[in-house]
Parts: sequence; structure tokens; C-alpha cells
Amino acid sequence: QVQLVESGGGLVQSGESLRLSCTVTGFNVEDYAIGWFRQAPGKKREAISCVSASGGTTEYPNSVKGRFAISRDNAKNTVYLQMNNLKPEDTAKYYCATDLARPCVTLLTLTTPDYRGQGTQVTVSS
Repeated sequence: QVQLVESGGGLVQSGESLRLSCTVTGFNVEDYAIGWFRQAPGKKREAISCVSASGGTTEYPNSVKGRFAISRDNAKNTVYLQMNNLKPEDTAKYYCATDLARPCVTLLTLTTPDYRGQGTQVTVSS
């Protein structure tokens, strides 16, 4: 059974860092693309980044470029999102998702990927 479970969110002050984890069961993370997304109340969902089966990563939106980085640990079957220099506008629920065989370029555009976690809340105070 495919499951994605996010963790690592919390309340931090502006300028601090967090590392989010997406722990996967049901498949090996190196077999399929996995992406990170975020959604704040009243705002559109934003695709952050994606790591492909081969380990390549996508470009980041300007809103997080230079501050966020996606990575993967195959041994732990986990995908991470390192978030540095956090800003109040980064406040959102963050979740990871996969559509199994679909590549990153498609996954990041899907409204309802086949599998996603429940999300982890990140709140950044000014």
C-alpha cells in the first residue's frame, strides 16, 4: 500500500530553517518522481520542486529559489525539503505527492496526484 507521510513542520521565526521529511512506504523512492507542494489558506497550490526517479531535480519557483532544496535518501526511503531563511509568506501546509509513473514535469501540474500525504504545517512568524 502506497503511503506518504510528511513530518518536520512547526512554528519558527523569520530567518530560521526547517527540514521537512516525506517518508514513503509501498514503493522505493528511487523508482518514481516525488514532488513537494504547498498551499496556504485562500491561495492557490504552489508546486515547489520534484525529484525524479533518476535523481534529477526541477527548477524552483522564484518565491523559494535559493532558499529551498529538495533531496532524497534512498536508504531511508525519504525525500526531504530543506527550507532556509524562512519568511512569513512561506506559511502554508506542505505536502509531498507522487503519481507513480508520471514524470516531474507532469506531476507538478496535476491537481490531484494519485498519492499524497496529509501534509505538515509550517508557520513563520515575523
